Amino acid sequence: MDTLDFLVAIPARYGASRLPGKPLRLLAGEPMVVHVARRALAAGAAEVVVATDDERIAEAVRGHGVSVCMTRADHASGTDRLAECARQLGWAPDRIVVNLQGDEPFAPAEGIRAVARRLADSDAPMATLYAEFTDTGTAFDPNAVKLVRDAQGHALYFSRAPLPWHRDRYAGDRVSALPQPGLRHIGIYAYRAGFLAEFAALPHGQLEQAEALEQLRVLEAGYRIAVAPTPVAFPPGVDTEADLARAESRIISSRDAAPGSTRTEDE
Repeated sequence: MDTLDFLVAIPARYGASRLPGKPLRLLAGEPMVVHVARRALAAGAAEVVVATDDERIAEAVRGHGVSVCMTRADHASGTDRLAECARQLGWAPDRIVVNLQGDEPFAPAEGIRAVARRLADSDAPMATLYAEFTDTGTAFDPNAVKLVRDAQGHALYFSRAPLPWHRDRYAGDRVSALPQPGLRHIGIYAYRAGFLAEFAALPHGQLEQAEALEQLRVLEAGYRIAVAPTPVAFPPGVDTEADLARAESRIISSRDAAPGSTRTEDE
């Protein structure tokens, strides 16, 4: 296993609008946030911290090999919540912190390590991952965030719109495939801990407000974001009741396929 030293922080707030109490919703009898914490531990993180505003979430993860950081409830984003943790816990400025969302119970260990490695190999303060796609359905889906990068592997822009805009191919009807693969953003980030405070202090720029993408705050302020391809696919996260049911079925199916095992297929 890669000996890279990094920690994983899991922002987990109780008041999700589409699925209230989401971190505590049960998957195969255990709170979802516990499954996420296991993914972080499986990735080889030196430390896993759950950043939450609710004592019920803190209690759910105690005894599972992770730490808890109690935060304010009014943070605008998970990154802002982690900035508070960096202050509270005194993380060294150059410490690599991976932000793993609390609704990613199947996040692959290889992907978690990959974003930490991309940051370690870069002088950028922040890193993230992408996956290639070739269908125009993804290109025109506003819920699928696209990105373009420069020749050195840094993000130039993120957008919910098709990116780049293929002038000739999109001039008329949508086509069935792109002339070359596009890049879909994978929502996992790594930061140098010292940058978290700088991020939280940045004003919300016009680009971020227009696209509702917090990473644009970083680019608009002139910072670089290193990007890399994900080595494995990231299964969908859990945002709705339907997502929760699919996740439950996935865990049950994987257990049925391996009698006597309590591990998920990604572990």
